[in-house]
Amino acid sequence: MDRRKVCVLMVLWAVAHLSFPGYGLRALRQDANGVPLRRSKRGWMWNQFFLLEEYTGTDMQYVGKLHSDGDRGDGSVRYVLTGEGAGTLFKIDEKSGDIHATKRLDREEKAYYILHAKAVNQFTNEALEGESEFIIKIHDINDNEPRFTKDPYMASVPEMSDVGTSVIQVTAIDADDATYGNSARVVYSILEGQPYFSVDPETGLIKTALPGMDREVKEHYQVVIQAKDMAGQMGGLSGTTTVSITLSDVNDNPPRFTKTLYEFRVPESNELGSSVGAIRAMDADIGPNAEMDYRIIGSDGPGMFDVTTNRSTQEGVILLRKPLDFEKKRQYSLRIQVENSHINPHFYSSGPFRDEATIKIVVEDVDEPPLFERASYIMEVKEDAARNTIVGSVSASDPDDKRSPVRYTIDRRTDMDRVFNIHAGNGSVFTLRDLDREESAWHNISVIATEFNNPRLMSRVPVYIRVLDVNDNAPTFATNYETFVCENAKANQRIQTVSATDPDEPLGGHRFTFSLAPEAAGKANFSVRDNKDNTAWILTRRSSYNSLQKSVYHVPVVISDGEYPMQSSTSTLTIRVCTCDREGNMKLCNPEALTARVGLSTGALVAILLCVIILLIIVVLFAALRRQRKKEPLIISKEDVRDNVVSYNDEGGGEEDTQAFDIGTLRNPEAIEDSKQRRDIIPETFYPQTKRSGFTQLISCGTAGLFHKDAYRGAPDL
Repeated sequence: MDRRKVCVLMVLWAVAHLSFPGYGLRALRQDANGVPLRRSKRGWMWNQFFLLEEYTGTDMQYVGKLHSDGDRGDGSVRYVLTGEGAGTLFKIDEKSGDIHATKRLDREEKAYYILHAKAVNQFTNEALEGESEFIIKIHDINDNEPRFTKDPYMASVPEMSDVGTSVIQVTAIDADDATYGNSARVVYSILEGQPYFSVDPETGLIKTALPGMDREVKEHYQVVIQAKDMAGQMGGLSGTTTVSITLSDVNDNPPRFTKTLYEFRVPESNELGSSVGAIRAMDADIGPNAEMDYRIIGSDGPGMFDVTTNRSTQEGVILLRKPLDFEKKRQYSLRIQVENSHINPHFYSSGPFRDEATIKIVVEDVDEPPLFERASYIMEVKEDAARNTIVGSVSASDPDDKRSPVRYTIDRRTDMDRVFNIHAGNGSVFTLRDLDREESAWHNISVIATEFNNPRLMSRVPVYIRVLDVNDNAPTFATNYETFVCENAKANQRIQTVSATDPDEPLGGHRFTFSLAPEAAGKANFSVRDNKDNTAWILTRRSSYNSLQKSVYHVPVVISDGEYPMQSSTSTLTIRVCTCDREGNMKLCNPEALTARVGLSTGALVAILLCVIILLIIVVLFAALRRQRKKEPLIISKEDVRDNVVSYNDEGGGEEDTQAFDIGTLRNPEAIEDSKQRRDIIPETFYPQTKRSGFTQLISCGTAGLFHKDAYRGAPDL
């Protein structure tokens, strides 16, 4: 340490000790009875001691001296020191009261110490003075350099900022005592970074010092800041830090094309939406400030192309929007403009933030397949057309300059039945088979056109052939009518309304007419009245029909359509005679009517015969078994123990007990061979059959599982 500085500190220490002369302090004490004692005058030679920090001497540093007015110098007084550091950092001479520091002290570690001192009688240990508090304050010396809170600092400032724009504030802290001298008074200065930046010497605020700093020229700066104590004077301690400053980007540069003319070549076969090419304008800015938009501002092919921006690469991608045709137009010219998406108003004066370029697109020729004149064809043909009748024709041509001839074929996967064919040279479609509209009203085929010179180049076109209706079907009844007439019916009574159906489809709709067949007009029991609305009524021509005389009538009805050529048919309506109540509700119909309406099938007749045969066989077998049944004595010998089974005299079930089993069979086993009938089963008794109609017999036969339900419906009386 500088010798002059040590001398100054020693003088200050001496002045501090001399500035506090002894003075009397009255200590308030009480005796054993609590009576206040009169305070005696005390003269301590101390109040606050000062000790120089970082003492480097070889001897213990002298702090100060305690002295009481009661000390006569005879050695009867003993001084006692307690408190912070007493006995360790600070030692006192019990006789003289001198205090010394045993170690080097650091004010930054602890600035002062609070201790307590008292004077006691050496022999009686009685306190001569009350305990008093004093402070040992550590005098600061400039032994700490300023330290920055960060190292390094990171900061950014927009490029092109005005002079004096704040960048960042740095802070240095000095551990020395700020209240004593200039040891902790820090002054900031810039060591590196001029002339771009400056620093405020008192606050440490860094500002821009040079106008027009361009990020595109230099982006990063390293600035070194110094902090020096002692107010920056000679001999002060200092510390440094580095501030890394980055110029952030602003949109101060417009986009620029690298060329004024771009040329792309594209085959005419390119698909719609495909990329023709990509252009890119350069922008010295980065991030959002470099984002740009492209658009077409002029074109000699309106709507042919479009341009979009690829946000990841900032390229303008030109897309095809309409088909190219080398034979029609072989070159296109576009005018493309590029402009920044985000423009900073602060730089409007710098000029327009856009640029323009010309795009030349050359169409290349490609060998194309034949091209049909239409996207699809619709043809019509009548269903009665003869074979090899021409339905229509298709036409395709080679769009290339060489005009290769075209060959036509039908895709047989769309005409599996080979109903049509096509002329290979002129594309005429003709029939190969007869047509039926009612079977198939439309035929959808596909015609293929290929080049003779290059069969791999082909194109397809759908051909829809409609089969036109011809009146070639006669009308018939719309359904199978189940008609009956009551025996008590009146003349001209309506018993049925009939309608017709026709698979043909005339343009004006169906017009059916109904009439009674001419052959039945003379002896008709019923008449037909045409309602002129495609329906007709069946009317009775007389009263009182008798089912016993005739149970079924067949009425032939002639149905005609109104188309050309006219078609007609005769449909027979079956009418059965039934017994009805007064309201005309059917109650009973003659079985013949059922038979006539339904009829007996071969299976039903076979079932009936089988039922009859089985019934006859059962009757014959049962009669034979009854004749063979013989009665045998139940008791053969009285000594036979088995007689007890039958002659047991207890009240039982009568004959039912004897018929539970055959005793004779037990005594004579050979009887088993004579008769196979079990005696424990009561045979079925024949009862005289009442007279039954064939209807009832058929039902009984049906219970055997051999009668068919259709046979029952139309079966006559048996």
